[in-house]
Amino acid sequence: MTASAWVVDPARTRVLLTHHRKLDLWVQLGGHADGEADLLAAALREVREESGLTRVRAVSAEIFDVDRHRIPARKTEPEHWHFDVRFLIEADPAEPVIVSDESHDVAWVTLAEATRLNPEESIGRMVRKTRP
Repeated sequence: MTASAWVVDPARTRVLLTHHRKLDLWVQLGGHADGEADLLAAALREVREESGLTRVRAVSAEIFDVDRHRIPARKTEPEHWHFDVRFLIEADPAEPVIVSDESHDVAWVTLAEATRLNPEESIGRMVRKTRP
């Protein structure tokens, strides 16, 4: 299980994405739940760890999206599947972000840019759910 955060600005026109170092893809923030039963808490933890943002809030405790995606085999890990529970999180884009060692970059992008950076259906689906 993984827990992710679709981090949006208050106007719902931008989203915070990370260029994931291992996957070499632009994706939403998130990661393994690491045994955490509260997936929303895990998603919020991942936002703080991967972006440095501290002023984040869940728009709702309800699940925003669920996805299943294949993670390719790497040096010590075989191919496996992530069952990803995603939450809608709001943050202030004026707050500075950091780039953790898990990422090449972290950036606020427009919703249209998000689908250009990552044309996968799961990103498109979240963009369509976000539109103001």
